[in-house]
Amino acid sequence: MRKYIFDFLQYLKNEKNVSRHTERSYLSDLDQFFDYLGEKDLAAVDHKALRLFVAHLLKLKLKKSSIARKLAALRAFFKYLNRQGILSNNPARLIATPRQEKHLPSVLTADDAHRLMDAPAAPASQHGPTELRDRAVLETLYSTGIRASELIGMDHDDINRYDRLIRIRGKGRKERIVPLGAIALAAIDAYVNQQQRSPGSNAVFVGPAGKRLTARTVQRILETYRKELGLQQKASPHTLRHSFATHMLESGADLRAIQELLGHASLSTTQRYTHVNLDALMEVYDKAHPKARKQ
Repeated sequence: MRKYIFDFLQYLKNEKNVSRHTERSYLSDLDQFFDYLGEKDLAAVDHKALRLFVAHLLKLKLKKSSIARKLAALRAFFKYLNRQGILSNNPARLIATPRQEKHLPSVLTADDAHRLMDAPAAPASQHGPTELRDRAVLETLYSTGIRASELIGMDHDDINRYDRLIRIRGKGRKERIVPLGAIALAAIDAYVNQQQRSPGSNAVFVGPAGKRLTARTVQRILETYRKELGLQQKASPHTLRHSFATHMLESGADLRAIQELLGHASLSTTQRYTHVNLDALMEVYDKAHPKARKQ
């Protein structure tokens, strides 16, 4: 069984160019499924066994989004085995995904976002040596809308200072170019100029040991300043990503352009921000449409 999983993950890595995060997630999901099966033979896995596994996950009170991801891993795995001739059919082909709850993205107001950007440099801030790093992290996330994993993967060579552009390696190792605001670039330069770069290191954002920051550290940076400011709204790297998209939309940016900047494969993913921005859209409608106003 382990050999099949290993071969499948190698296929995903080499042929589908999946990210390391996806690779780890699929490994975890497949391990969980085969631990649940116990000694059952792979060829004996059928549609019923998969439905029972879904019921087992629901009993564990897992989020439906987590169950959907596990089913995606199983569908891909059994499809691979079927195509390789290891199994004569794909038992996961017709398995239904539980209907997921629709959660609107958490978004900061523009004022709260600006307060968060200024927090590391505030007179009351006691963060000392990490102040410049924290400011650069926050400004870059909000200026570009990139993911935490994309931020910590940034190299010095990825920054085009003349044109204020960054090359980003996103999900599935797909590359895209995103613009960088002047304030964010100045924050990065201020941080980098006081840095003692480790030999052979090309990472922009590093910890005290000279190694790349982790996504957990980026999360802690945001949470620290959220608490200092007393913000009630959740503040995570993804909150800044959502805020970037929403504030761009409010300022008149085209949805397709936002899709490109965020690196979304599907426009439907980007369209969530039209729901977040519904109040602003209704206000524009009421002002602009001749039949919207009461007589």
